[in-house]
Amino acid sequence: MGKRRERLNERKKNIIAQLIQEYDIHTAEDIQGALKDLLGGTIESMLTAELDNHLGYDPYERTDSANARNGKKQKTLRSKYGEIPIEVPQDREGSFEPQIVKKRQKDISSIEDKIISMYAKGLTTKQISEQIEDIYGFDVSDGMISDITDKLLPDIQDWQKIPLSSVYPIIFIDAVHFSVRDNHVIKKLAAYVILGINEDGRKEVLSIQIGENESSKYWLSILNELKNRGVKDILILCADGLSVIKESINVAFPNTEYQRCLVHQVRNTLKYVANKDKKEFATDLKTIYHAPSEELGHSRMLEVTDKWQSHYPNAMKSWSDNWDVISPIFKFSADVRKVIYTTNAIESLNSTYRRLNRQRSVFPSDTSLLKALYLATFEATKKWTLPLRNWGKVYGELSIMFEGRLV
Repeated sequence: MGKRRERLNERKKNIIAQLIQEYDIHTAEDIQGALKDLLGGTIESMLTAELDNHLGYDPYERTDSANARNGKKQKTLRSKYGEIPIEVPQDREGSFEPQIVKKRQKDISSIEDKIISMYAKGLTTKQISEQIEDIYGFDVSDGMISDITDKLLPDIQDWQKIPLSSVYPIIFIDAVHFSVRDNHVIKKLAAYVILGINEDGRKEVLSIQIGENESSKYWLSILNELKNRGVKDILILCADGLSVIKESINVAFPNTEYQRCLVHQVRNTLKYVANKDKKEFATDLKTIYHAPSEELGHSRMLEVTDKWQSHYPNAMKSWSDNWDVISPIFKFSADVRKVIYTTNAIESLNSTYRRLNRQRSVFPSDTSLLKALYLATFEATKKWTLPLRNWGKVYGELSIMFEGRLV
């Protein structure tokens, strides 16, 4: 239930009546103008009181102090009511440090928070500038918006260095692609998201890497970065079909079970299939990875291949070629499999990132993309408060399957 508004007493009613008469208020816009004027006057009065307190004596009072009042300086503040011109009192020594509106502070509207929030939703600097102009009636330049969002960069760097847990039962690696401008040329870059399920069954975004290099050396450096942040063991790592990830995992975490992402596997298979057959084909694929054993799963893979071979000869090739990295899932029960192959954890996160793509067709730089991804991640992960469903069962099974590797 919302908080009930406090009933006005007679004194407040008299003040309001006086304001209505003084400012000749007839519309909501008139109220806004009055509040703007009152806010400016209130700030000026408080600044004067702050200076009196700083000097230690009232105006016109005799004193032996070397410091004294030294006129006023014009300043324009940005507020939620628009721009407000004020006069800031000065002292001769320049030692006065006002607190109500600090030196060099020009914004009292929490506009920085609003700009960052809009940036997190994927709005361009031009769109943000237009919205601020529409809502608050003052201009903010592209440069100002960039300066404000650049204040996030130290936070991003700190986040990328946060110590991690020593063991992650499951880690997912996935990519979302974005268009980024580089020296007047638009290029496609991948944002690789590394999401971990910790021992409590809670999701954590461990890292976001932006790049176009998918070499073994590149992935080994990323995995070594996780090790340097404290990760000693990963039980299961799920990723798409990049062979270089598997090679790098074998070097950095040789005991990790590599599982090819089944969502990507199915998607890539259905690219070969006509729309009219996709539903039936997808149902047939499900019989493979839902099979109770690897032997039966392999048998069903051959059956699906035979069924569709004449229509789509290349569709099932990746299943037979990559069976060694598809088949680990058959070792586990339905509860563990569900965590691995539904990939709800990372898919929901990726849907947040894809909204950025819909808002912005092209990012002006790698840095602007990183800032937007960081903010979008921060917003999405606010809701991650509960462990995965049936995590107790999953953890118990993993403790037996990977004996001695979980605390």
